[in-house]
Amino acid sequence: MSSAGPAIRLGAFEVSFHIEAEDSGGSATVFECHFAADAKLPLPHSHDGFEETVYGLQGVTTFTVDGETHELGPGDCICIKRGQVHGFENRGSTAAGFLAIATPGVFGPAYFEEMAAVIGDAQDGPPDLAQLAEVMSRHGLTPALPATVPSQQ
Repeated sequence: MSSAGPAIRLGAFEVSFHIEAEDSGGSATVFECHFAADAKLPLPHSHDGFEETVYGLQGVTTFTVDGETHELGPGDCICIKRGQVHGFENRGSTAAGFLAIATPGVFGPAYFEEMAAVIGDAQDGPPDLAQLAEVMSRHGLTPALPATVPSQQ
């Protein structure tokens, strides 16, 4: 039995790992995510190297997967397949949380620690999107490009 490791905080978002890749021989990572009401995280993205199965623990998390909205409450589950563009947010007035299982286990705490550093470097302003995208890419996440680019007038 494994308890969660230390929490990694990224603004209104907190993640802790129960099983890391080395604990499972690379077959899976298991982590828990909690975030405040009205939180919008992360940047929409996909991943080609792993599936992500998500199980609702508290509140309601709104996942958008390939443009389709899914409300994930306690006991609800969704599998995000490789290559599917997704993101999530908490549209509710209470905190939300879920347990995620990445298979195989190629994704770990280092990603969130590096993202937290970029967010922390921004101090009170918005984080550097290019730096966030670079960290995502290094850890097997592909940031989703906007469907259209706003015209400059």
